[in-house]
Amino acid sequence: MKNRQVLLRHTVTGRPTPEDFTVSESVAPEAREGEVLVKTLYLSLDPYMGSAIKGRHMSGAVAPGGVMPGETIGRVVQSRHAKFREGDLVQTRAGWQEYAIAVAPDPHASGMAAAISRAAHPLAAAAHVPLSAYLGVLGMPGLTAYAGTLTCLEPKPGENIVTSAAAGAVGSALGQIARNMGARAIGLAGSEAKCAHVVQRFGFAACINYKKPGWQDALAAACPGGVHGYSDNSGGAVLEGVVNVLAPGGRIMLIGLMDQYNTSERLPGPALGPFIGKRARVTGFVVYDHYARLGEWRRLGATWMGEGRLAFHEERIDGLAKAPDAFSRLMAGETMGKLIVAVARE
Repeated sequence: MKNRQVLLRHTVTGRPTPEDFTVSESVAPEAREGEVLVKTLYLSLDPYMGSAIKGRHMSGAVAPGGVMPGETIGRVVQSRHAKFREGDLVQTRAGWQEYAIAVAPDPHASGMAAAISRAAHPLAAAAHVPLSAYLGVLGMPGLTAYAGTLTCLEPKPGENIVTSAAAGAVGSALGQIARNMGARAIGLAGSEAKCAHVVQRFGFAACINYKKPGWQDALAAACPGGVHGYSDNSGGAVLEGVVNVLAPGGRIMLIGLMDQYNTSERLPGPALGPFIGKRARVTGFVVYDHYARLGEWRRLGATWMGEGRLAFHEERIDGLAKAPDAFSRLMAGETMGKLIVAVARE
């Protein structure tokens, strides 16, 4: 049985391109005692991978010749563990490959150690929820939005909650969660088409194209009373622009630095004076700290989906060999919603 894998060809310093990766074939591994062999059905492509291939991400670096990391949903095709049977549906961190070895979850592991382990977590999907959604709106991106909203942004009815990358998996979910809690959801996105999608599909009160001149004035007009909460995954000029529109006591959640993922140099950050003048609270958020709430979020999120209160958008790519090109487009800001690779038929 062949195992197709996508490997990092060499060290990447700038924005990744398809030429930075290579597709390889090897013999699929055999499960040993206490292990299971999982066939990948869906693979999640996420911006943090751009930091990992440069050796900067807390989940670990990817060395040249190494398999690209990533969350997956798959089926057990060989089991040598009493808790798993062939055909079981699981979520694991198999990476960019068709087959991977996994083990049972360690009950003593927590936080990042649990999140990036080789553990296979049994997945009981709700009938009305597509399997791939458990990698997106009901997976790590959705948990980031949910736990971050509750612990960092703390929206109150009527407040203005702003998120960057509003057309993406995290931002689109975060705005809807804030809206469902009574706040006004305001998005930032990089094109007029994305902004229209955010308002029409996800029900945001407004969405501002941050690449358009005068976007800060448009944001201020959309946020009477200022920005009360802001989720940022960009850093750089976008963060600096939003800081100037903060309400007194505004809360900022930092979840990523997309502007720095595509460069080998550290970009200058915003001036710190406005943070002090606005009495702002800035919180660094790491989703791995909140994995204990994943089940809680999945139950609530699935309920909201059934009620029509939580929508999501996927861009699905067929075939593992197309992952490098799709990832390159993701890091160039050319995708919309959650980027999923369909590796095999369900």
